[in-house]
Amino acid sequence: MTVLHRRLALAVFALLVGAPGVARAQQTLIFVRHAERADAGAPSAMSTAPADPLLSAAGQARAERLAMMLRDSGIKAIYATEFHRTQDTAAPLASKLHLTVQTVPASDTAALVAKIKGDHARDVVLVVGHSNTLPDAIKAFGGPPVTIGDQEYDAIFVLNPASGTLTLIRY
Repeated sequence: MTVLHRRLALAVFALLVGAPGVARAQQTLIFVRHAERADAGAPSAMSTAPADPLLSAAGQARAERLAMMLRDSGIKAIYATEFHRTQDTAAPLASKLHLTVQTVPASDTAALVAKIKGDHARDVVLVVGHSNTLPDAIKAFGGPPVTIGDQEYDAIFVLNPASGTLTLIRY
């Protein structure tokens, strides 16, 4: 187990037991932004980029690393937006855990929150989103304000909704 694997496991464990009595009734949520896009860094990416780009080779490698890091974290459900880059970031872990990635529209944070609270109130759940959708989702579950930069692909946010504790891990 690498140092990052140990840090992540400890963070998830601490969040699960950090609020005795309440933590058992609340899920732990893990939020990640999609991995690097194939069109990232293109000179005129804004004007010529496809609306739904695939992952780059670096992004595919990052998705595999994420799967290795999270494979033993107790995840019971994975949610991602409708875009290839979020689906492809989640796919390696979903495959390892024999889970189906559940799709929720990027524009519908309320549906994501309702689905997780309704179907996975006691579970560890992974949410793969975007730099402009994850901050709203984290806030909707009681987390603090966060900002995710346009070139930031290496952050894992682990949230305990019962306490509002948010742990940031870089990978």
